[in-house]
Amino acid sequence: MTTIQRFQGQDLLRVGHDDNYLLLAPSHGGRLVRWVHRGQDILYWPDNADWSRVAKVRGGNPLLFPFIGRHFVEGQAGQWRDQAGAVHELPQHGFARDLPFDVSACSDTAVSLSLTSSEATRTGYPFEFLFTVTYRLLDDGLEVTLHTRNTGNTPLPYYAGHHFYFALPHQVRAQSTLAMPPASRVRQQADGSLTAGEPGESTYRLDDPRLQDTFHVFSELDAPRDAGTVRLEMPVHTIEIKLAAMTSAPWYAVTTWTELDDSDFYCVEPWLGLPNAIAHEQGLRWLAGGMEESATCVLGIG
Repeated sequence: MTTIQRFQGQDLLRVGHDDNYLLLAPSHGGRLVRWVHRGQDILYWPDNADWSRVAKVRGGNPLLFPFIGRHFVEGQAGQWRDQAGAVHELPQHGFARDLPFDVSACSDTAVSLSLTSSEATRTGYPFEFLFTVTYRLLDDGLEVTLHTRNTGNTPLPYYAGHHFYFALPHQVRAQSTLAMPPASRVRQQADGSLTAGEPGESTYRLDDPRLQDTFHVFSELDAPRDAGTVRLEMPVHTIEIKLAAMTSAPWYAVTTWTELDDSDFYCVEPWLGLPNAIAHEQGLRWLAGGMEESATCVLGIG
């Protein structure tokens, strides 16, 4: 069933049934605000969310497009240089989380939200595109697909991703673990460059400082298509993020992050590229004019 539900003074789109549903805010960056599975909130959302600045709210699942993280030109954050040498202004994580999305398709169990290039996007990103996220409720989880289409004639650079804020009381962070497929740990330095990769572990405790603001980069040689499964095991439930093998755009990395020692969330974020890839090209994707591709992940709850 698809309805409008009042939540924190906002009219949000509700998709699903009874105790298994999604609440979305199309007009606020297409944000997935709540995912309730069998009556339990899987994502964190603050009680005091500032709806005048939703892009800054820590919660739900912000959509990161066209670029992820911070990008730099000569040490200056918030800028990127195109192939012709022109410098453009673009905020951290791109502009998608700041702009309204259209509801392009909707059913009892699925919804697609789309963002189209406009004057608001061309200022910092002079390309024509259609960017769509599709959420599909499953009996045991959620399937999410990011779809990017180049609607122009000029090759389009991009690297998109998710920013899932999973609900986790900070008191049980040390009792929670993260299991990773083979990956190396990389971080971004103050000037936008990347640290050298160091071998990752197969399992971490969530209070391990090596996880903070870290990119877990998959080996393209070992897994060019199927990056495998990330398993977040918490006292209340387990979340398995399957990075689909049949996706046309392979997942490049998963990022782990939380804000403070007492933050009641932990972020595990599938990304198609690394921050500042427009400069260093690690995960940078190019779409030729008229071409399109998708990236899918499946979040299972156990």
